[in-house]
Amino acid sequence: MFSYFSVFKDESKLDINYVPPSLPHRKAQLELLNQFFRFTIESPGRMTQRVLITGRIGTGKTVLSQHFGLGVTRKAQQRNVNLHYVHVNCRECKGSFFMILQRVILRFYPNFPKRGYSAEELLQTLMQILDEKNAYVILALDELEALIRSEGSNPIYSLTRIQEERLKNAQRLSLIGILREPQDLNLLDPSARSTLQRNIIHLKEYLKPQLRDILEDRVTWSFKHDTVPSQTLDLIAEAATLEGGDARYAIELLWRSGKYADTERSKEVLPEHVRKATSSVYPVVRKDTIAELSLHEKLFLLGVARRFKLTDAAHISIGEAEEAYAIVCEEHDEKRRKHTQLWKYAKVLSALDIIETQPSSLGHRGKTTLISLPRIPASELERELSRVLRTEAA
Repeated sequence: MFSYFSVFKDESKLDINYVPPSLPHRKAQLELLNQFFRFTIESPGRMTQRVLITGRIGTGKTVLSQHFGLGVTRKAQQRNVNLHYVHVNCRECKGSFFMILQRVILRFYPNFPKRGYSAEELLQTLMQILDEKNAYVILALDELEALIRSEGSNPIYSLTRIQEERLKNAQRLSLIGILREPQDLNLLDPSARSTLQRNIIHLKEYLKPQLRDILEDRVTWSFKHDTVPSQTLDLIAEAATLEGGDARYAIELLWRSGKYADTERSKEVLPEHVRKATSSVYPVVRKDTIAELSLHEKLFLLGVARRFKLTDAAHISIGEAEEAYAIVCEEHDEKRRKHTQLWKYAKVLSALDIIETQPSSLGHRGKTTLISLPRIPASELERELSRVLRTEAA
């Protein structure tokens, strides 16, 4: 009887919308958010706050804000404060201020009419609803640049100035703006821009060790014990580092790698599964790039591909690559080049983004160059190189 084995324990923990219980390497920024919004719990209604979170794709802006939102509303509930965290993606709302406000109101009144109001009327209606319910809102506007580019300064000005018309009333609406580049604020007029630039939390790109920690944390929640070896995480972290320290890409790559492992009924997620997953996310190395390599660059790369086919390691040494190259040269009746020339080949192939090279770290005997193949499956690379070499020899 067929029995299905999966390396996964809970795939949902790798979903883009999942908010993990902890945020590796973002604790300082989370604490800063908590400090900015302490008043919402300790003295609700006394003031409002506006905070910007900036950073490139995959630096954790969205998950940081959502993690904060879950925590602050839980603390507010414990103190009987009617605080709501509402997260709205401006791009999903097509940059429409009307649609953004509509989504906020629907959180309180799911059957609220979807037509018949202007954006300004919706904003006034929202404030009336908050007064009636004695409620407070932290509104997180994700991909804020979409709203700015679509409607300019007016929405930002309205949101930040609404409380000035209600000085005798409780202050109920605070903002978190989430955007990639602070330069997008230059599209606003000075008065609107000044209201947003007081408190900025900038998230730097993750480094490889930090990505490794994030992956380990997600593996704990989503994969069965001992199904994701250390070298697999190393390769995924390396691939995500090459994509600008993108944690979102790293997590997607981890999930796809697990899917390839399940497809092949493997008990572990291996580096070759990562390479297959990488080539499914982005196109593999272009065939014309391989065709334009010199003969011995092709032979060296073929040796590297074959070596990776025989190992589950994420890296091989330049010495191991040299041994594999020597065997390939014998097969093709070619005199092999010396070590210095092979080192130059490795640098050329790295510059073409076919392989990656890095100095060895502690744990390796002596100092050597390590080679990885993060973007293309070794089997596909071997097949393409063999085809090109056969064609050239014909």
